[in-house]
Amino acid sequence: MADANPFQILTFIVAPAILTNSSSVLSLSTSNRFARTVDRSRFLYEKMKAPEKLTPQELILYQKQLPVIGRRSLLLVRALTWFYVSVGAFAATAFASILGAGISLFDNHFASEVTVIAALLAGSLGVIGLVTGTSMLVMEMWLALSFLQSEIELSEGIQINPIF
Repeated sequence: MADANPFQILTFIVAPAILTNSSSVLSLSTSNRFARTVDRSRFLYEKMKAPEKLTPQELILYQKQLPVIGRRSLLLVRALTWFYVSVGAFAATAFASILGAGISLFDNHFASEVTVIAALLAGSLGVIGLVTGTSMLVMEMWLALSFLQSEIELSEGIQINPIF
């Protein structure tokens, strides 16, 4: 591996860096979504403290939304956890790749193989985290859509059929 193409080494370092950035952006947007969910749960809690001020339709709607907001927040926290795992895994991948590139200069084949395996394992964990977290965001998005649909139905008195 001492005669490795420098572009190969650069690829092993840059790819995890780009994926780290993707994980970080997803973490930030998921944190914002989680904050909005917390705000929504506080709004519902405040409304439910004085049910006599609500119409019967609003009361029913808010009672239906409370358990859904709990599922949404749980999905968001789990997605965020996976994105954080991804950030750490991709950072570990980049570090293992840099370490492996340095070790390969000394023709230590065993150490080079260990760093390659470590980089592959860490990179795989990072990709699994991105896919898992993203799938949880998709599920949360559909729950958010159901919120929107129920509120539109309440305000306009119409029934909305989901697109899918």
